[in-house]
Order: sequence, then C-alpha cells, then structure tokens
Amino acid sequence: MDLAKVNSIREAFKRAGHAHVFRYWDELNPRSKTRLLSEAQTIDLDEINKLVARHVLIDSASELSGDKLDDLEPAPFIQNPSNGGDILRWDKAIKTGELAIRAGKVAAFCVAGGQGTRLGFNGPKGTFPVTPLTKKTLFQVFAEKIRRSSKRYDTVIHWFILTSEINHAATVQHFEFNNYFGLPLESVHFVVQGLIGAVDQKGKIILSGKDTIARTPDGHGGSLRALVRSSAIEKMEMLGVECISYFQVDNPLIRIIDPAFIGFHLEEDSELSSKMIPKAYPLEKVGHFCVQGGKTVVVEYSDMSETMQKATNSAGALHYISGSVAIHIFDRDFVARVGGGEKHAELPFHRANKKIPFIDLAGNIQNPDEPNGVKFEMFVFDALPLARNAIIIESIRADDFSPVKNSTGVDSPKSCSEDMLRSYARWLTAAGVNIEVDTSGLPLINFEISYSFAADQEDFVKQWHALSNKPHIVDGLIIEPEI
Repeated sequence: MDLAKVNSIREAFKRAGHAHVFRYWDELNPRSKTRLLSEAQTIDLDEINKLVARHVLIDSASELSGDKLDDLEPAPFIQNPSNGGDILRWDKAIKTGELAIRAGKVAAFCVAGGQGTRLGFNGPKGTFPVTPLTKKTLFQVFAEKIRRSSKRYDTVIHWFILTSEINHAATVQHFEFNNYFGLPLESVHFVVQGLIGAVDQKGKIILSGKDTIARTPDGHGGSLRALVRSSAIEKMEMLGVECISYFQVDNPLIRIIDPAFIGFHLEEDSELSSKMIPKAYPLEKVGHFCVQGGKTVVVEYSDMSETMQKATNSAGALHYISGSVAIHIFDRDFVARVGGGEKHAELPFHRANKKIPFIDLAGNIQNPDEPNGVKFEMFVFDALPLARNAIIIESIRADDFSPVKNSTGVDSPKSCSEDMLRSYARWLTAAGVNIEVDTSGLPLINFEISYSFAADQEDFVKQWHALSNKPHIVDGLIIEPEI
C-alpha cells in the first residue's frame, strides 16, 4: 500500500472536514483498508461540501417547500391523432423517424439500477418475470422489442443499460446466461450508475461500517452524467447515434423505438422531447408537464396542491392533464453538455431525508427509526428547462405505459400482465381477428404475442397478414415468428 497516497487521501478528507471517515483506520486489516481507500477515492469532496452548504446548512423547511407555483401553466403538447391530432403531421413525423432509425441514428437507453425489493423479488428489477404466459423478464421483453425493431428497419439498434453497483454483476450474468436474448453482443452496452456520499444532518459524511462509506445512487438524473463519465456518449458518436430513447426498467409496455416520437423530435430540432399520458384521475401520482417562466418543467404531484391537481378548464377537463411517465428522447450532444457538467447546463441536486444505517462511536451498526441523514439525487426531468425546443407529444396509456412498481393493486405485476393481454386483443382486432373480451377489454383466454414477432400494433397487423399459417386464437397460444 502506497503510504504517501494514503496520507494524501486522509489529508484531503481532513481539510474538507471529514477526517472522521478514517476514525477506525488503525483497527482495519489490509483488505478493509483497501476497501475504504477505494470508496474514499470515489467521493468528490468539493461537490459534497457544496451540496452540504446548499442543501443541509440552511433552513431545511425552505429547502423542502418546493418551487413557487404562482406563474405555473399547463405545458402545450402535440395531440395524438386518436384525440384530434393532425394525422398528416403524424404521418410526416413517422416517415422522418423511420429514416433516422434505418440510418442507425437511434439508440435505446434503459435506466435499470434498482432491485425488485418492493415486488418481494430478490434480484435486479430487470430480471423480474412479467409476461402473461411465458413469464419473460423485463429485460427479455425489451430485448425482443429492440431485436424486432432492428430487423424491421434493417439496422442494428444499440442498447445502453444503466446498472448500479448493487446489481451490475447479476444483470450482466442474466444477459450472458440468456445469450443476450439473441441480440448481437457488441450492440449491448452496460453503464454503471454513479454513487454519491450520504451525510448526516450536520453535513458530515456517514460511515455505514468501519471500512465503508454510506453512498447512494445519484438519481435517474445521474444517468446522464454516467453516460458521459463512462465514455458511452463518445461510443454513441462513433456509432453515428444522434437520438437516445430513454425509458425506465419498470415499464414493459413502452414503445422503445417509436418512429413518430423520434420524427417529431427531429423535425422540431428538439434537444429533449417527452411523452405525456393524460392523467387517469385528478390525484394520480405522476409529475405534471408545465410551463414556468417560459421554460418547460415537471412539477411533482407532491409539490402541487390537491386544488391545483383537481382544477378544470372551461371545457371541464383537467387543467393540469399532462402526466409525466419518464419517456424521453435526448439529443446526444445535449446529454454530453448536461452530463458533462457544462456551465449553465448542469442538473441540480435535490435533498432527500432518509434513514441511513450508520456506525456509532462505539463501532456498532445502528439502524435508525427516523430519518437521520441526507442523500442527494438528480432528476432527469430537470433537463427540460435547459433544453432547446423541448417538446411534448401525447401518447396513449394503453400502448405505452403500464409500470410494475407495487406487489399488488395498481401498477402491479397482475395489472401489467392484464394490460399486455388487452394490448394483444387490440392488435388482433386491428388485424381483423375477432376475440372475446370483457367490458375492460381483457381477453377471456390467456395467451401471448412474442415481441420478437411484433413490436407494436402496426407491426403486428403487417406480420399477421404475412403469416402463411395463421393460428387459431386459443387459451395457451404463443404467437412467435415463423422459423
């Protein structure tokens, strides 16, 4: 162990006011010392102390009160044709998007750093089984959609996957075990999310063990700087990728490669485009797309009063109707600026009070019953006001959004599986096949359409009509590509 290097690191922590991180140094064995030094070198002390000054050593009440909403207005959006949007405009956007996809200008980016803890599942969330019949995992669903879209547009769509320290090895192992679900090995790229030190209520870095610093993920907004710091953005540039299709791992219904969305993004010369889903009910727990001070922003439901969330316009519709569902397209160069921390283009950090296990002065691990610490995180939607020509397009919930967040009830594996079945039924109906459904559109039989066969409804109709031997739709059917 390089003594000079050790002394240099310890001195840096001492100057920054965090000498206590090495409180137990003399008790540690060589392996533990190596671990602590390795973690210490990941801590940006200047960044931590700036965050402490901004978010901890101030009046916490004012910090957590949320943005002022006096001049807030609903953000404009491009209406979907099914709700009165201009069909000719959408057709033009589709053509523009298809050209970009065929030219290899579009990559997929999935944020998948979490575990399936809330689902009672021990493993990366992306390895959770979701399809109605075969129980394919979230990762397999996305892989099949990307593989099918690559074939459909005669290209190779590269897929970048954000993991975390806690699930990276298991995620890579899942892909290796499944032979990358038929995707070219060189088209799948893993990016590890950054961690940032957690601090106590006085702004001091928390030790979670004698040789371990309490570090937490830097939020979904941190995915952008992870792309930069991992050199993934440079790789995208070499590959000719210009548009990044961003989505989160818990939403298997998403249209990952959506020509219309990509086309609007390009035609409007946007640096960041977003999909909105009309809220299902006034108090649905989603963010709201709004305009404030001439900039597009997302206001979390927790920061907006119930009165505002329930407000209606002159037509009786919800005033703040546009729900944010974490589906975006980023311009590659915009991510390079924002993720690279370019002046006036850096995402802000937010404070979150959390219960963080810590080691006390006697060297014992304590698990607090109340929040004792502060974690810092960035939100990806904070990039909206930084972007040129940020646009929002309306999507249809049934075609694009059914997340798996809770073990039961709303946004659960059961609700998502049923939404998949409803989408299969709509696809078959669009192809001219009669299928019996209940009043909610749920088929009375259990079957599955492989996303390797079709990635969306338009694709399915074409694929179905091209089948030489069309199967009877019966319970237990799996519609897959013909060999």
